[in-house]
Amino acid sequence: MNDSEKSERDLTDRKFYPADQEVDFADQQEGTPQTRHPAYRLAFRDTDFLLRDELRPVRFQLELQKPEMLLEEAGVGSTLVVYGSARIPSETQAAELLEAAADLPERERMVAERLAAKARYVTQAHALARIASERAIIENGQRQFVVCSGGGPSIMEAANKGASDANAESVGLNIVLPHEQAPNPYVTPHLSFQFHYFALRKMHFLMRARAVAVFPGGFGTFDEFFELLTLIQTGKMKPIPVLLFGREFWERVVNFEALAEEGTISHADLDLFRWCETAEEAWGHIKAFYKLD
Repeated sequence: MNDSEKSERDLTDRKFYPADQEVDFADQQEGTPQTRHPAYRLAFRDTDFLLRDELRPVRFQLELQKPEMLLEEAGVGSTLVVYGSARIPSETQAAELLEAAADLPERERMVAERLAAKARYVTQAHALARIASERAIIENGQRQFVVCSGGGPSIMEAANKGASDANAESVGLNIVLPHEQAPNPYVTPHLSFQFHYFALRKMHFLMRARAVAVFPGGFGTFDEFFELLTLIQTGKMKPIPVLLFGREFWERVVNFEALAEEGTISHADLDLFRWCETAEEAWGHIKAFYKLD
């Protein structure tokens, strides 16, 4: 009995051709007016069809499923998520920024000075990512606290670089924007994902998150931070360490105490996050929460 006959008699062998082989069959078809028409394309290869408004639910599902499957295959069990501004300079860039701003109008010079003052948080994001990556915690055969950022510059790039400097992989969740944007060079290529939908991207930030470090940032950081707090506050998500870096910044732009005093949140809600200034302090909170050695 030859191999072909054995395969035909194998009770466990699949009896239908896999999709990629069917694609090869389709590509070999004779060109006719019928086969050349878009209606004849295999549905899953028809980009024009998949981009129709009616197919939005399918695109949602694909955008949820693709990163989930690839992260699972890569053995990523949990993540340490890092949120923060794309505009804060590194400590090296801060000096250049201040020099360039010396002759600017007062308001612009003040903005440059405030950005430069936050440069230390780029350093701390790098340090925290490196600490988590060097620990290389494995449980149930999966890697834990794998660094995950939005894949952009500044705070995000520092986090991915911290993991890279520890010879560890890290995740980048980029979003398609009208202006040009590319993943920073420290994101592990096979863990670099691009999203069309903000909602799906935000889901993937938190689906595997076991700790979240939030650095000074703008609208995007606020959005992600307050959604995270809301999920924990309402019980939709189990508590995890939420590490808020830069108390001076946050208390200047958000009056947390006033929210509690106004009664729109409770004072107990202010315990949903922990203030941090250094990577060591943040990792200490993570260690205490999970009782790590």
